[in-house]
Amino acid sequence: MVNFILADNQELTAFALKTLIREHESATVHHAADKDELVSQLQKEERSIVVLDYTLFNIQDEEQLLIIIERFPRAQWLMVSDDLTVQVMRKLVYTVRNVSIVFKDSPFKLFHHAIDYAIRGERYLCQRAAEVLICQQADDEQHPKVLTQTELEILRGVAQGKTTKEIANERYSSIHTINTHKKNIFRKLQVNTAHEAIKYAFRAGLVDPSEFYI
Repeated sequence: MVNFILADNQELTAFALKTLIREHESATVHHAADKDELVSQLQKEERSIVVLDYTLFNIQDEEQLLIIIERFPRAQWLMVSDDLTVQVMRKLVYTVRNVSIVFKDSPFKLFHHAIDYAIRGERYLCQRAAEVLICQQADDEQHPKVLTQTELEILRGVAQGKTTKEIANERYSSIHTINTHKKNIFRKLQVNTAHEAIKYAFRAGLVDPSEFYI
């Protein structure tokens, strides 16, 4: 038995999705009206497939969404929306592995594919989502984000495996100052972790490959 949690407050869309899901004989479908109800249902059955349009839900932003997703790593998440920004898609795809994306105007067969993938525990990206991400990555690599000389030096230190304390000692700075620089680097590169920042810097040529440390 596969447990689905339908978290979409658009009645027509919810009805259509429920109909598609119920074509699978082993599927049971529950509806979550808000974030608290979604979390409550996941606590009861973490191995669920969540079909969610978070833009129509009482989830504040992508950061809160990621917190919930990371809290329930055994769940599969199928994002069904027309309003996912490139930034949100990047965070979802590059930060976690259990998220699929389909736009609401996609053909029915793509929803079938996405549901089948989710049941198998695999990720599915519709072609439009994949193309958006590929184009964005290509644009980023052609037009790297501008980091200051200090930020570049700190990023190189991180790439070399140095700790924040070691970088601070080398630069005669406080740990707080280095952490502030790192936050600015993450913000400029639109990433959430040092690992992501280093990967971006490597692809964009901001850090020499010989200094790359992962």
